[in-house]
Amino acid sequence: MNATDPRPAPLATRLRVLIPFALAYFLSYLFRVVNAVIAPNLAADLQVGPADLGLLTSAYFISFAAFQLPLGVLLDRFGPRCIAAGLLVFAAAGALVFAAAGSILGLSLGRALIGLGVSSGYMAAIKAYTIWFPAHQWPRINGLHLAAGGFGALSATLPVELALGYTDWRGVFILLAGGSAMAAALIFWGVPEKRREVVSIRLSDQLKGFGKIFSSTLFWRITPLTVFSQVAFMSVYGLWSGPWLRDVAGLDRAGIAVVLFWAAAAMTAGYVIIGLITERLNRMGVQPMTTAVWGMVLFMIVQVLLMAAPASWATLLWMLFGFIGTTGVIPYPALAMSFPPQLAGRVSTGLNVIVFVGSFAAQWGIGAVIAWFPATVADRYAAQGYQTSFAILLALQAACLAWYCLGTDARQRPSELKGCRSN
Repeated sequence: MNATDPRPAPLATRLRVLIPFALAYFLSYLFRVVNAVIAPNLAADLQVGPADLGLLTSAYFISFAAFQLPLGVLLDRFGPRCIAAGLLVFAAAGALVFAAAGSILGLSLGRALIGLGVSSGYMAAIKAYTIWFPAHQWPRINGLHLAAGGFGALSATLPVELALGYTDWRGVFILLAGGSAMAAALIFWGVPEKRREVVSIRLSDQLKGFGKIFSSTLFWRITPLTVFSQVAFMSVYGLWSGPWLRDVAGLDRAGIAVVLFWAAAAMTAGYVIIGLITERLNRMGVQPMTTAVWGMVLFMIVQVLLMAAPASWATLLWMLFGFIGTTGVIPYPALAMSFPPQLAGRVSTGLNVIVFVGSFAAQWGIGAVIAWFPATVADRYAAQGYQTSFAILLALQAACLAWYCLGTDARQRPSELKGCRSN
């Protein structure tokens, strides 16, 4: 059902919507973070350096980001079912290209196709949920959808490590290609569609809406802090967490998979628990953006501990990293609700573009910084490279926090975005 339909859709119909889209998002997150586990294998098999490893992995982010703006137009014009299913075919093809690649170019092309293929994993699902679920259930369904992504991250750790005992990283990506094709089929043939919900919107009108958003002082007050918090979370967790555990904490591949498993479990719990906490605090009068800002401050403290605490704290710190790092998604609805309803979707996709472009630059940039420092005698990356790159990300987040707290006149700031000054 939709928000105005008085008749609820049958449970079976709603499950036909939820399960296939949740599976697609599961795969999206699995693809996003799997390189953190297979990075040593890639580096050894293809003689890939840290800068190249960061570049090929971050190709996922740049293609994902590049498609966000046209994605909004396509979803409004053709509906979520056809677009999500069609894009997942590109993800399957990208996984096969990655599995067959023998060079940086081939690996990067495969990752780029994968990023394109899963680029609708969140936005298409949210559009479908708003069509088929009543408005009061949207937060709950959104939490379940995000949790499916967390389970994808979980599956990229110990299950992938176990799979590597039977096959190599190429075989893993062949399996992922099959999973992507299956998800595409489930969405296309399993998800119902309400044709009356598909509305044709002119591209010129869509672009005018983006112009209003990107020229808004409000948008640029909160976006930098949100972007750099998410950039730090996605770029580090999605790739460099694994090499850090190897080079700084001294863990072997199995140990890395165990730590990343618990970090992913904490992230999955974070999406659900922090969402519930935010909702509860909001009922008590604490605005969502206030919760988000304090959560992102705690996330910065965790990053300081990663640089300063002993390596024996690794499991606890990466669990905190995964759990608290999820606070960076709270500003999405808070910011969208601060604009007219007809712009809300474009606010989210506009923010998503910047987050994923930033994650592309950061994931590649971390590798470039690490490459400045000579490798150790064990042919591992130097700890100073991680320290320096993490410190740069932290400094950028601190600068954005100062911009948010000390920026423009608070009278221009709606209650949803009040945070530092109101506390």
